[in-house]
Amino acid sequence: MYVFVYTPDVLDREGPVPIYKQVADLIRAQIERGELKDGDPVPSEAKLEKDYDIARTTARRVARELREQGMAYTIQGEGTFVGRPGIPRTSRKIPLYQKIAEEVTERILNGEFPPNRAIPGEKAMMEQYQVAKVTARQAVAYLREQGWVFTVPQRGTFVTSPENWPKGKSS
Repeated sequence: MYVFVYTPDVLDREGPVPIYKQVADLIRAQIERGELKDGDPVPSEAKLEKDYDIARTTARRVARELREQGMAYTIQGEGTFVGRPGIPRTSRKIPLYQKIAEEVTERILNGEFPPNRAIPGEKAMMEQYQVAKVTARQAVAYLREQGWVFTVPQRGTFVTSPENWPKGKSS
């Protein structure tokens, strides 16, 4: 039996071990060394995609591999976490999608995104914030619920008029 040692910058892309298994091995090693602890988030699909130059589907397989090995569990819309289901997650002061929404709100208030103009789309948000599509969608939904934006199907999401902004917020 061969033992392969992988580093983030040297994945064996031509060898017999699938890339998703190599990346999962790297994360498992971080867990075993204590760099990632029970409840800590596993790097997002978008981060894995960027860090290891892999496809999104490969990043999804990494999470699945870690789940199958009993090293991690996934909560829809929140991410994949180290440990077994039920282990308390490392708490974030504010959910990531809300942090993204807050930043977009600041950009609206400072005039970077003027009324009736589009905010960045899902793909741009995914790239800028290194998050999965579901997180970008949650951020936009949160902005919509708050009254900062409205969505026009097939056209995009646009900043609402200042008179429709949440009370107590204005430029």
